Parts: sequence; structure tokens; C-alpha cells
Amino acid sequence: MIINQVYLFLIFIVNGIIIGILFDFFRVLRKSFKTTDIVTYIEDLLFWILTGFSILYFIFVFNNGEIRLFMFLGIAIGITVYMLIFSSIFIKINVTVLVFFKNILKKILIFILIPFKFLKKIFFKPISFIFINIRKSSTNLYNNFIKITKKNKKVENNVKN
Repeated sequence: MIINQVYLFLIFIVNGIIIGILFDFFRVLRKSFKTTDIVTYIEDLLFWILTGFSILYFIFVFNNGEIRLFMFLGIAIGITVYMLIFSSIFIKINVTVLVFFKNILKKILIFILIPFKFLKKIFFKPISFIFINIRKSSTNLYNNFIKITKKNKKVENNVKN
């Protein structure tokens, strides 16, 4: 009986370590990518949902759904041990790796987009030139029309007086 409880205690320490890794996974994402507040809220919600499922899964699989105080103590010890010993190493390594791959992906995207920039210069510059000139011409035409109508109103007012 005692051996079974020690075994369960160790399993829940492992569950605590898994929860610590999951927590650091979201910390790594936040350090590697700029996120808006709504994305941060969604990440937090996702963390707590995954943590809850993890705890429930371990309780049902390893202890047939029976809740004992030492399980939560094991989870707390696992999280504490992970945070004190492994967390900083995990974060440094993963942030470095993620930023490295992010930079490589950024360079690949820039390389892929080179032909589109060339096409933009070839096709969109003349089209934008045409639209800019049409807009200027229509604005000038409108302004001239306004001037002419104002002159006509003045002439009509002078003829009436």
C-alpha cells in the first residue's frame, strides 16, 4: 500500500514537471513573438485548460479518480523543482532556437517575395501612375467646374440687379 502511494506521489511529481514545461512553453512563445493582449488571454486560457486536463488525466489513469492530498503536494513539488532547476535552461535554449528559426523563416520569405516586388515595380507603378493622374485631372476638372459655376452665379446676380 505504501509502495503504491510512493509510486503515485512520484507520478504526480512528474505531472508537476510536465505542467512546468507547459508553462515555460507559453513563456517561450511570449518571449519569441510579440503578442497582443487577446492572444495572451487565449494562451493563458489554453494553459489552464491543458493543465486541468493533465491533472484529471493523471488522477483517473493512475488513481482511478480518487483524489488525495499528496497528489497535489506532488504536483507542487514537481513544479517547484522544475522551476528552480530546469526552467531557465529550458527557456534560454528554446528562445534561442525559436528566434533562430524565426529569422531563417523571415529570410526565406524575403527571398520568396523578391519576384513579387519586381512585379510590383513593373505592373503597379504604371497603374498607380495612371490612377494618380486620373485623380489629379478629375480634381482639377471639378475645381474648374466650381469656379465656372461661381462666375456664372455672379454674372446672373449682376444681371438681375
